Amino acid sequence: MQCPGQDTQYWNKDAIFEIKCPECGHPMEFFKDDATRRCGNCKKKIVNPKMDFGCASYCKFAEQCLGTLPDGFLAKRDDLLKDRVAVAMKRYFRTDFKRIGHAGKVARYAEQIGKREKANLAVVLCAAYLHDIGIKAAEEKYNSSAAEYQEQEGPPVARGLMEDLGAKKELVEEVCDIIGHHHHPGGDESLNFKVLHDADMLTNMAECKDRKGIDTPEFLAKLDRLFLTESGNDLAKEVLMQDN
Repeated sequence: MQCPGQDTQYWNKDAIFEIKCPECGHPMEFFKDDATRRCGNCKKKIVNPKMDFGCASYCKFAEQCLGTLPDGFLAKRDDLLKDRVAVAMKRYFRTDFKRIGHAGKVARYAEQIGKREKANLAVVLCAAYLHDIGIKAAEEKYNSSAAEYQEQEGPPVARGLMEDLGAKKELVEEVCDIIGHHHHPGGDESLNFKVLHDADMLTNMAECKDRKGIDTPEFLAKLDRLFLTESGNDLAKEVLMQDN
C-alpha cells in the first residue's frame, strides 16, 4: 500500500511546484513526492523544500522511502524521534501528570544545556523524556521509587518503547545506559550523560519549595561541585537566582 501522503489521488494543485535552485538560481520543477531533484543547470542534487519527513522517525519503511536523500539530511532522523518518545512517555504514565511534567521540564533544560555544550540532542532529549520511566515498575514491584530501583527497571521499559518506535540500536543502547545510572555518575561519563544529569539536577532544585540562601558563596560553591557541565552550572545560577 502506498503512503497516503504520496498517493496521487490525494494530490491538489500544489502537488507540482517550481522553485529556484538555491545553488545557482535556475528554475526547478518538483513533484511533491520527489525527495530530491538534480538541477538541470548546475547539476547539484537539491532536497525538496516542501516535503515533510517527520514520519521517517518511526516508519519501518523509511529507508526505502528516503534512500535517495543526502547523508546530511538522513543524519537528522534521530532528532525527529524525540517527539514520538515524548508521546510514548505520556501514554505510559497516563494520568501521572507529576511525572509527565517533571520529564518535560528536564527535557527543556536538557535542550538548553545540550545546545550550549554541543551534545547529541537526539540522545539527550530521548534520555530526558525517559530517565524516570522505571518509577512505575519500581513502585509496583518494590513499593518504592528509590533511585536504585528506578535505574534497574528503567532500561527495559525504555528499550521497549524506543524499539517500538523504530529507533536505531546505537541510540537505544546509549539512552538505556544513561537511564540505568543517571542518579549515580561515574568518573568518566559521556557529554550526553552529563547534560541529562545536570538537567535533572536543575529541575529537582528548581522544584524545591524551600530554597534559602542560594545567593551565598557557600551555595554557589556547592553548585560548582554538583553540576557536571559548565553550561549546566551557569543555567542553574540563572534559573535559581531568578526564581529566588
